[in-house]
Amino acid sequence: MTEVVLRHEDIAVATLRKPEAIADLTTKYPSDRLLAVKLDVSKEEDVISSFTQAREAFDHIDVVFNNAGYALWAEIEAMPMNVVRAILEAVRHFREVNTPQGGVLLQLSSAGGYQGMAANRYYCVSKFAFQGYTEALVAEVGPAWNIKVISTDPAPFPTNAPAAAVRIPPHPAYSNPNLPSAKWHSWVNDPNFVLRGDVNKAVEVIYKVAGLDNPPVRFLLGHGAMDIAKKKVASLLADVEKCASWLDGIEAD
Repeated sequence: MTEVVLRHEDIAVATLRKPEAIADLTTKYPSDRLLAVKLDVSKEEDVISSFTQAREAFDHIDVVFNNAGYALWAEIEAMPMNVVRAILEAVRHFREVNTPQGGVLLQLSSAGGYQGMAANRYYCVSKFAFQGYTEALVAEVGPAWNIKVISTDPAPFPTNAPAAAVRIPPHPAYSNPNLPSAKWHSWVNDPNFVLRGDVNKAVEVIYKVAGLDNPPVRFLLGHGAMDIAKKKVASLLADVEKCASWLDGIEAD
């Protein structure tokens, strides 16, 4: 995303744990185009400092792209509890610091926020929560604040996420190779495991979405994501119909 922003001749503040990882870009672009800031999103002081540095360097922040997190592949019973992440939140800055008020909070979520997947339950829980968080945030922000909140929900793309994922050995109760979670572990550990999609093309689309005048709250990215969302809608509507006959007669007298 940083490269796309710079390629479009915009200004980028790149926040990452190790700024030296983009030394090639900081060498290529002047400081009035690119600012690299050390940020660990689990540390509040880092979050505050990154916004302060961005404001001091460029005065106004137009878009915050929240892509913090990593995957956890394990059954719930196999999962350690010390792997929780904080979500970077930018509403206060858009509302209280930017002049004029406003900005775009562009959150990278996942199609995993529409469908629970075996061996990905904590991941899916976080994405389902992210969807609820985004919807509640959209409901809460004042119209005068001029804040747009977008959840970008892609299908899997070939990134470094699989390599960076925390892989927990399967729980013994799930060792049956016919179980969905065992099949997932086998799939992702297959050396021939390949994901479809072009990351560079996807990021270009995300960049353009941030500039829409009236963007959707949920932006599905990829045919796989669209298929998952359609199946979810169909399943939900089917459940709604099953509940219809039970609705009458439960109101208070």
